[in-house]
Amino acid sequence: MIPRAIPRAALAATLAAALVATAGCGWFRKGKDLYAADPADRPLEVPPPLPASDAPQATGSVTASSVVEARRTASAALGFNLQGSRDEVFARVGQALEASEGLTIVSRAQLLGAYDVNYRDSNFLVRVSEVEGGAYVSAVDPRGVPASGEAPAQLIRALQTALGGQ
Repeated sequence: MIPRAIPRAALAATLAAALVATAGCGWFRKGKDLYAADPADRPLEVPPPLPASDAPQATGSVTASSVVEARRTASAALGFNLQGSRDEVFARVGQALEASEGLTIVSRAQLLGAYDVNYRDSNFLVRVSEVEGGAYVSAVDPRGVPASGEAPAQLIRALQTALGGQ
């Protein structure tokens, strides 16, 4: 005499096992059309070309030292060295900027060593950085790259003349 509950439990367990076993066979799965082709036969997706820049194109390989040298060369046109600590030079640069005609100091950040200035309808930063043997005064845009245009170059030349920079 077999109790009736055992066949029902066995039937339910068998049905559940069959459902689990067949669930991965295609009822719930998407088609394999995306992966059916050989990877070598799939079309390539090529991104659109980058816009041409005004910067000169480098030839050969790019190394970290060449990038550093390019930045140093680019910023050399808009910067100069002064003797003294960064804080001393920052104060001297501030006095020279306040005496500059047509220049507005928008804000100062001594901890960052930067003056946000407006000069000849151009907005840029005059940054004072500590370097070996003194401080380096440069004009940069808000991203920290050398500022472009005639106004930053003219102001840096005027500061260099006023402060006796090298």
